[in-house]
Amino acid sequence: MVVGYLYNISELTMPQSANGIAIRVKDLEKRFGKFTAVNRVTFSVRKGEIFGFLGANGSGKSTTIRMLCGILTPTAGEGMVAGYDIFREPEEIKGAIGYMSQKFSLYEDLSPGENIRFYLGVYNVPPYRWEERTAWILETTQLGDVRNRLTRELPQGWRQRLALGCALLHEPEILFLDEPTSGVDPVTRQRFWDLIRRLAAGGITIFVTTHYMDEARHCERIVMLNQGAIVAAGSPEEIIARSCPDREDADLNDAFITLMKN
Repeated sequence: MVVGYLYNISELTMPQSANGIAIRVKDLEKRFGKFTAVNRVTFSVRKGEIFGFLGANGSGKSTTIRMLCGILTPTAGEGMVAGYDIFREPEEIKGAIGYMSQKFSLYEDLSPGENIRFYLGVYNVPPYRWEERTAWILETTQLGDVRNRLTRELPQGWRQRLALGCALLHEPEILFLDEPTSGVDPVTRQRFWDLIRRLAAGGITIFVTTHYMDEARHCERIVMLNQGAIVAAGSPEEIIARSCPDREDADLNDAFITLMKN
């Protein structure tokens, strides 16, 4: 195994009393019968950080995210998300986070404006704030000119921006993005990441998964999973240097392939 030299434990976790921590998990585990999907993972995410969570299909990424979002109860370990315990306070976690899934989950037979109105109710945003939040989302996502068109008529990238906007309606502390730019063109991907960086600069913690290694370079720190366990952690530059020490021309894609093979 290559695990031993690809990260130090100090890169993954911080003292529980440390200020500025949005997510902290220790020895988090999820088993389905005899199968261990997530195997004692430990890491932390700083407030306002763009944090990458990478791995091949079936590596345990989605299972970990579902535990962090209060959807799935862990088998063992401990964790805090936005100050709430993932075992005892899953409903409180759901109110403090925004989640954008890989699969488009809004209503395509509604307009963007109607989708926004629906999710304002779902997130229990006070009615007196609806006009303000709607205007902010439409401006942020640049969808004001198409607010009354059917969502199914919009290009994929525009629908992804709408999904991101709806995830932000209740002003979450943490935003979980599961492959947010899957299936969109490079220009749209770049604009999407410009928006993500602005959100992080405004104090929102971004927890993102992606299969695009050029996108992962935007992350301040990355954790890579393979077969449910962490195999690397650190900045993109650190992971490249440790996983491909003999290759000066190596990039994050090379590092990812090396780690997943091992």
